[in-house]
Amino acid sequence: MSNLNPLKQPKQFYLIFSIEFWERFGFYGMQAILTVYFVKILAMPVAKGFLLWGAFVGLVFGTIAIGGWLGDNVIGTKRAITLGAIILTIGYALLGLSAGSSHYHGGGNMIYLAMGFIAMGNGLFKANPSSLLSKIYKEGDPRLDGAFTMYYMSINIGSFIAMLIVPWVAVKFGYGMAFGVCAIGLIFTVINFVSFLSLMKNIGSKPDLAPLNKLNYLSVVVGTFLMSYLASVLLQHVFYASMMLFAAAATIISLYIKETFKCHGLERAKMLVAFVLFIQGIVFFVLYSQMPTSLNFFAINNVQHNIFGITVAPEQFQALNPFWIIIASPLLAIAYHKLGNRFSMPLKFSMGMVLCAFSFLVLKLSASFANAGGIVNANWLVISYALQSVGELFISGLGLAMMAQLVPKRMTGFGMGMWHLSSAIAAVVAGWVATFTVAPKGITDPHQTLVIYAKVFGNLGYITAIIAILSILLAPRLTRIINNEMQVSEKKLSVVL
Repeated sequence: MSNLNPLKQPKQFYLIFSIEFWERFGFYGMQAILTVYFVKILAMPVAKGFLLWGAFVGLVFGTIAIGGWLGDNVIGTKRAITLGAIILTIGYALLGLSAGSSHYHGGGNMIYLAMGFIAMGNGLFKANPSSLLSKIYKEGDPRLDGAFTMYYMSINIGSFIAMLIVPWVAVKFGYGMAFGVCAIGLIFTVINFVSFLSLMKNIGSKPDLAPLNKLNYLSVVVGTFLMSYLASVLLQHVFYASMMLFAAAATIISLYIKETFKCHGLERAKMLVAFVLFIQGIVFFVLYSQMPTSLNFFAINNVQHNIFGITVAPEQFQALNPFWIIIASPLLAIAYHKLGNRFSMPLKFSMGMVLCAFSFLVLKLSASFANAGGIVNANWLVISYALQSVGELFISGLGLAMMAQLVPKRMTGFGMGMWHLSSAIAAVVAGWVATFTVAPKGITDPHQTLVIYAKVFGNLGYITAIIAILSILLAPRLTRIINNEMQVSEKKLSVVL
């Protein structure tokens, strides 16, 4: 293994890189414009659009563990990727067709059906490319860390390009064409993956390496279509959809806590540390999920629509997130290498919370520098996205690694599902939080909307700052537990955490 060049990846890696790129292109392209489409084209009330988005994303993340399990145990990872991409294509195509309706009461069924297919398709797809990627490399292969770093970059490159192109297409050619572009990305994924599937002949989960069980596969296909329809019905009743997600979350968290207290000593301590960081992850994702909701509409209503002298569609500001991720990732990788164990996981999470707090406090401050028309310079949004994006790298970028490090090996899959669950819970909460930025009916004056945005963003910043301070104070103790340096009784440890 020592003779392998860490910078040179096997051919299979580039295939997985490309399918993840195109799938994320479709998803983030849709994310950039969907809430605006709800309001501008389908005449949906802004608050309803935010709540619907939150419930939808909650379903998207809430089904990832199911898709991973089906790939690992029932139909195979490769078949799950292909089927998931096809279901996603259907969803984006239905979104495009729904653009023919001028009012959401008239085209409601189609928009909900489209989101149902996208939620189930994403759930089936999302976990499996990374699972397949891990199977390419033998244990101890030095190229693995670099592969996952580049894989994460594929997500951000895909989202960056999509968030620039899709809003532009929506402005120039309409939303039907914009959603069509998202569908085209998934069509490329399917064609590309199927065309080069021979590269993966001996790679995959156990069902991948066995002859196709037609009954199992047909059952999954039929089940996916039925679940897509049920999801569409559920999304028409956002309150009940949210309650179901919270009930599922409460069940899974209860199981985690139950398993935690079955453990003893350091193993229990590490699981409690993971739970503390999991809660911080939920807080982060609530803030992150403001990007397609409150931050998007802030850009529309109260921010100059030009950046560095270039006129942009306000939805394109979301591309700043992957832009800063791409810029900051290699710099943080160098910093991690130089600092080593001195920059522990709890400290990284704490730093992420600090940056997220500042990202919203900057927006509150920006209101004091608005022009006479109540419009803020776009540079404030650039700074805010920079802070939040680096915070994302400290928290979201390390979440799965944190679970793998702290949760016992027998519970690794469950721990990964827990981390994705944090996004599902946060999405629902974030939709509700975003509704506080909605101006009362009839208020459109930028001076008045700016006051509302400044108040909500300020409150988010202050609350996050308090959580960040508590995290910093707790970080040294959590670090000592992780490093096996702290011997305390289980009763005392429970009180501490």
